[in-house]
Amino acid sequence: MNTITLHNTLPKVFAGRADTGSEIWLREVTFERGKHYLISAESGTGKSSLCSYLYGYRTDYSGTMAFDGRDIRQLSVAEWCEVRTHHIAYLAQDMKLFPELTALENIMLKNSITNHKSEQEIVAMMNMLGIGEKVNSLVAKLSIGQQQRVAIVRTLCQPCDFILLDEPVSHLDDQNNAIVAQMVMAEAARQGAGVISTSVGNNVKISVDKEFKL
Repeated sequence: MNTITLHNTLPKVFAGRADTGSEIWLREVTFERGKHYLISAESGTGKSSLCSYLYGYRTDYSGTMAFDGRDIRQLSVAEWCEVRTHHIAYLAQDMKLFPELTALENIMLKNSITNHKSEQEIVAMMNMLGIGEKVNSLVAKLSIGQQQRVAIVRTLCQPCDFILLDEPVSHLDDQNNAIVAQMVMAEAARQGAGVISTSVGNNVKISVDKEFKL
């Protein structure tokens, strides 16, 4: 997958608005593989909705979204599985972790499907983020910031063309924010992947080629 294109797209909840003031909604926007984008927005402007649309979770929008020119509404279930396993790595704002599993089990559950990282590499990433001692701790027992770091490591455990991050550092301090940026940029460089990150304001330290206001 080399491009993601939005054409005149608008969440249905915003229907009837002639101009949202957005640089995404009701515009022609193309995200290119290998480039880095920040979508900055206030709460309630549709950033999490946008991510859900791009990952195929929701379709309640007008206009079109396309992968390499193909309308994503045409993708079959099998094709969406392929997208989610090999083309788009997604960090959801709510993280979607399993609280009854340990931190390492949550990560390995995904990695067992993708076989993208060794356990040694995964533990090394956890150590970088200061959660190495939490590998065998239940996610339910972790702080929200620790959970976010687990979810970030899990997100990077797959081959992809785009890394899609919905408020990836909302619960992190500046130090871990910088480490996450370093890890994401390194993984994107290894794979030649694009990065699309959303943020309330501009607190993501990932260097970007273009910023959009939602």
